[in-house]
Amino acid sequence: MSQFSHLDDSGSLRMVDVSSKSVTQRRARARGRVSASAETIAQIRKNRVAKGNVLEAARLAGIMAAKNTGQWIPLCHPLQLSHVQVEFTLTGAGVEIEATTLAEGKTGVEMEALVAVSAAALTIYDMCKAVDRDMEIGSIRLMEKSGGRSGHFVRSGDQ
Repeated sequence: MSQFSHLDDSGSLRMVDVSSKSVTQRRARARGRVSASAETIAQIRKNRVAKGNVLEAARLAGIMAAKNTGQWIPLCHPLQLSHVQVEFTLTGAGVEIEATTLAEGKTGVEMEALVAVSAAALTIYDMCKAVDRDMEIGSIRLMEKSGGRSGHFVRSGDQ
C-alpha cells in the first residue's frame, strides 16, 4: 500500500474506505490569524466596518464552511458535524481565530476545523479589504485532535 492513504498501489487517487472503522467521538481544534493594522482592528472592535459586523459574518462563514468541507477538499469524507464553534480574539496586531469541531463518526474532523478557520479568515479579509489592503492571513494550524485509532494529538509549544 502507498504511504499516502489517498493513493492506491498504482498511484491512482481514491477516497479512503472507512467502512471498517469504529464510530467514535471526534474532536478537533484549529487556529489561524489575520494580521491587520491597529485602525482596522479598532473598526472591527467598534463594529464600524461599512460591510457590517465582521466577526459575526466570519463566524457564520466558518460554521457554514465546516459543514461543507467535503465539497471544498477533494476526497474528504462528508461528515455530519454535531457542533462547530468559531471564536475570535482581537489583538493589537490582528484577529486570532479558533475553531472547534465535533462529530461521532469513522473519520476525523481536523479538516472541518481547518476549513472553518480558513473561511472565517477569508471573510474578515473580504469585509475589511477596503480599509486595509496590507492584511495577511496566516498561521493556520491544527492545535488538537482526538478520537479514532491515531489517538490524541496536541500541538506542542503553541497553546
